Amino acid sequence: MITASMAEMLWKPVVLLGDGRDMNCKAVVFDMDGVILDSEQLVVKSWQKTADKYGIEDIESFCMAALGLNREAAKKLFVQMYKGRCDEGQDTLDEERYESLKVEMAAEFHRAAAEGELVLKPGVTDMLKMLRDNGIPCALATSTRKEVVTMELINLGVIDYFDKLVCGDMVDRSKPAPDIFLKACEELGVESESAWAVEDSYNGVRAAYAAGMKIAMIPDLVQPDDEMRDKADFIFKNMNEFQEYILESIRA
Repeated sequence: MITASMAEMLWKPVVLLGDGRDMNCKAVVFDMDGVILDSEQLVVKSWQKTADKYGIEDIESFCMAALGLNREAAKKLFVQMYKGRCDEGQDTLDEERYESLKVEMAAEFHRAAAEGELVLKPGVTDMLKMLRDNGIPCALATSTRKEVVTMELINLGVIDYFDKLVCGDMVDRSKPAPDIFLKACEELGVESESAWAVEDSYNGVRAAYAAGMKIAMIPDLVQPDDEMRDKADFIFKNMNEFQEYILESIRA
């Protein structure tokens, strides 16, 4: 695979071709948090507030490592990272404690969302409209539970743009396993090799790569490393740049 310089790849769309694949757009499968919704900063903020209450240190490292994971995988990661440690109340940071902390964090997140802090990422509505207008099917492949996904997409007025929703509680294995992307492509009736995945997280890019999809990475909280530069076909600065590429491929 051909790679461009690191500096260019961080801030401008770079084509990473060389394998002879058809880069046209037959379908698009989006991640949700950090791609469709500007939610990841709010998740970190909510975890920070919850962790500070109980004297739990370095929760930011957990948040970064958990990007793209579903609930069960995130819980296992939390226990692994905090193994043998206690909070200020001397409660062991085990799976049971994680569940209680997650409830508090979610309550803080939804309070902030209800007050208008949860918004769409810039360019998302225009992108979804463009796909619909050009007859290109799209799906959501997110590690978030379907109940939460449905509520958030309805509240933000974009649920009708998605032909299919595939959520974290609908597959057995979390990202970075390819299951959720393979299921999304199956639901759309397209081969995974002919569909684009749009991701912001390392685990999401790994999952899309394992599914054999074409990958557009749009970084949010974390910037791409060498592994991401190798696995992604494009790294875009924002959704508008990805939309411009898709429009160009349609016109070609």
